[in-house]
Amino acid sequence: MMRKVTLMVAGAVLGAATATGVMHTSLIASSPASAAASDTYRNLNLFGDVFEKIRTDYVEKPDEEKLVEAAINGMLTSLDPHSSYMDAKSYRDMQVQTRGEFGGLGIEVTQEDGNIKVVTPIDDTPASKAGILSGDMIVAIDGDAVSGLTLNQAVDKMRGAVGTPVTLKILRAKQKDTQDVKLTRAVITIKSVKYEEKDDVGYIRISQFNEQTYDGVKAAMQKFQTDIPSDKFKGYILDLRNNPGGLLDQSIEVSNSFIDRGEIVSTRGRNADETQRYSARPGGDLSHGKPMVVLINGGSASASEIVAGALQDHKRATIMGTRSFGKGSVQTIIPLGQSGALRLTTARYYTPSGRSIQAKGIEPEVQILEDVPDELKGKDDTKGEASLKGHLKNGDDEKQGSQAYVPPDAKNDKQLIAALNLLRGNTKASNTPAPADAQKPATATPVPN
Repeated sequence: MMRKVTLMVAGAVLGAATATGVMHTSLIASSPASAAASDTYRNLNLFGDVFEKIRTDYVEKPDEEKLVEAAINGMLTSLDPHSSYMDAKSYRDMQVQTRGEFGGLGIEVTQEDGNIKVVTPIDDTPASKAGILSGDMIVAIDGDAVSGLTLNQAVDKMRGAVGTPVTLKILRAKQKDTQDVKLTRAVITIKSVKYEEKDDVGYIRISQFNEQTYDGVKAAMQKFQTDIPSDKFKGYILDLRNNPGGLLDQSIEVSNSFIDRGEIVSTRGRNADETQRYSARPGGDLSHGKPMVVLINGGSASASEIVAGALQDHKRATIMGTRSFGKGSVQTIIPLGQSGALRLTTARYYTPSGRSIQAKGIEPEVQILEDVPDELKGKDDTKGEASLKGHLKNGDDEKQGSQAYVPPDAKNDKQLIAALNLLRGNTKASNTPAPADAQKPATATPVPN
């Protein structure tokens, strides 16, 4: 999830002003602030010395621009897994993606142990059609190892002209051998919202949160209310499984579609005065109070966790499935003129009750495990935010990830079937209070028709 901001830097004074007057012989202790500043300037001088030595003495003439970019990325990747530098091209690509259209393969990826890990393939893209799975490790692209590449460099290698081929070498969990998967690059137009009338239930799936998401959800809800008679309409299923997140404002608008008052999410930075609270707009609720179930799993992260957490805390929905990923941090995109942009983790987000789900995730009230085919067992689970190197810590009770498998055929989808049965069997179930300890999910027993 991301907030777009523009920062104006008026200038920085890097020197010390000279003092006039008589210098006394008595010792004057430097303040902690001035000592810290002195250390900072010393380290910056060290960086300049090293850069100059590389520039003048390295065995081959280095690309100075790449050296600077590598140094910047080194700083950012030492902070947490989600802070990074985007060059001008990567920044343009990110802007296109948040608008809902970009060129490539349709894979959401992160970096883990030097390799590129698939968070989730995006629906109806070359990646999903080729059978790429959440949790797959991409170890080579067109025969070139990804080890040593930054995440942005690897993504750039996977992108290219529409219609051109690319081969990914994939390593799956518990498999010793890699496999080559050949794909053809395409224009990836992301329809982030898909919906379907399942007789008396309105089913909405959000694959990610881009600029079109709220409009898609609103259109789906209006269609359900037109097509399904009110007295027969049992409620909504909001499917956020394997949704990696996206834009913060869209997650807020989607949450507001089901509640019309109260806080949705708050973000808290390093300083207390940086806290921001986002509340529902009165009249924003489009659901007319119909019951609802939210489906989540180990691939549900970031903005999708904001929605699930808000609806859970407001006791507006029954959360069903498996524990979510646990990405509870906010990345701010800071443009850097013509040089690209900085993706910087600037805050943690909290659910309305004050829960930070960083490295913990959202626990469903009703936990349901899917039946995973033998050939995929253990290959489609996620380890969660807590497994990422350098992640922001959140106490001693951090949680690992969970199952992220969704059967391709709805008739085998136990979580979806249970949601339908729950809505049809007890229309008041979505309004019952969440357990006092939301971190202890109940055992699932689908409600029969």
